[in-house]
Amino acid sequence: METQHNRVPDISIAEDPGILKQPKAVWAVFFACIIAFMGLGLVDPILPAIAKQLDADPSEVTLLFTSYNAVMAVAMLVTGFITSRIGMKRTLLSGIVIIALFSALGGFSNGIWELVFLRGGWGLGNALFVATALTAIVTLSNSGNAKAIILYEAAIGLGISVGPLIGGSLGAIVWRGPFFGVAGLMVIAFIGLIVLMPKTNTGRVTTKRTSLADPFRALKHRSLLVLGLTAALYNFGFFTLLAYSPFVLGLNEHGLGFVFLGWGGLLAVTSVYMAPKLQQWFGTVSSMCMMLFIFSLVLFAMGMWTSTQWVVIAAVIFAGALLGNINTLITTAVMNASPVERSTASAAYSFLRFLGGAIAPFMAGKLSEIYTPSLPFLVGGGVVFLSVVFIIFNNGHIQHVDKAEAH
Repeated sequence: METQHNRVPDISIAEDPGILKQPKAVWAVFFACIIAFMGLGLVDPILPAIAKQLDADPSEVTLLFTSYNAVMAVAMLVTGFITSRIGMKRTLLSGIVIIALFSALGGFSNGIWELVFLRGGWGLGNALFVATALTAIVTLSNSGNAKAIILYEAAIGLGISVGPLIGGSLGAIVWRGPFFGVAGLMVIAFIGLIVLMPKTNTGRVTTKRTSLADPFRALKHRSLLVLGLTAALYNFGFFTLLAYSPFVLGLNEHGLGFVFLGWGGLLAVTSVYMAPKLQQWFGTVSSMCMMLFIFSLVLFAMGMWTSTQWVVIAAVIFAGALLGNINTLITTAVMNASPVERSTASAAYSFLRFLGGAIAPFMAGKLSEIYTPSLPFLVGGGVVFLSVVFIIFNNGHIQHVDKAEAH
């Protein structure tokens, strides 16, 4: 059983302080997060177009997500090491520069394997940005600190929801358009952080330097390990839906853009408004299990009615509501799970989380090529259902999360 007396203050997403009562630096990171996560959604509507233009199989195109998530997972382990030495602001800016560079290079690429490699570089930049952005928002937040995670997840949702619409519009002109679009948006994010982020020591996560071994040491806490493995299983389903569903929806770039606009919009709204209510009513762990179970049913439904277009479209959009809740609930639980620095906890958790996202896309493409188009969704649903079973059998290691939030 994990101790309830953490060295860092506990976070509850149901606290009273207003979500809008945040300092200028928090809003700077918030808007940069929106732009950064537009990059994820921008690419989604053009996956079928990339496959056609570069004469690639679905499994090869889904490697754009596999390389992205695999590099991101490994890079998460060094984000704390880097941030504790150069500060949050420089780490965020470095991540943005790397994203912009590899995205622009991706727009000039002429082969699928070249694009897969460049997408991995994009993942490196995103790792530096994403892990540091979560820590920055939580650290720089004022009395509304409990709402910082909601802001972070809302930024993700807004970025993912607007991204496909822009990506669909640019992709309808040329598939390279979204890659250049991301590079341009990153320039805007870079300028915003340069102007609004603190220049002094307030930009540092901690005065203590983090070692490369700290994330691995953090995983010795069973609560953090359980939540990280749960997130890995959940992300398997998340990226099965995100990376593979464009190939079975049968829509053009504009159509895919609108479907994922609805998906991301619900993700953003529920992460802000519904997740706190669920936590108040049922507690974090129970709410997480409930949302994960329903998400597994949605994936099973997509697998059973893959050839019925309206069912798959409705399921993708509805899944956004579930994912918004799950993202906020899991992230909140992780921040309260163990008595380690939040930056270290975030790095360790994200390492496991994105490993699941690395395996799923390529496996989904291969399963569809070898067997049937419906099998990736059925496998994804089974893996997400396994996450619920895993939580139930390990509940003793994470039940202190709800008790901490009650305090």
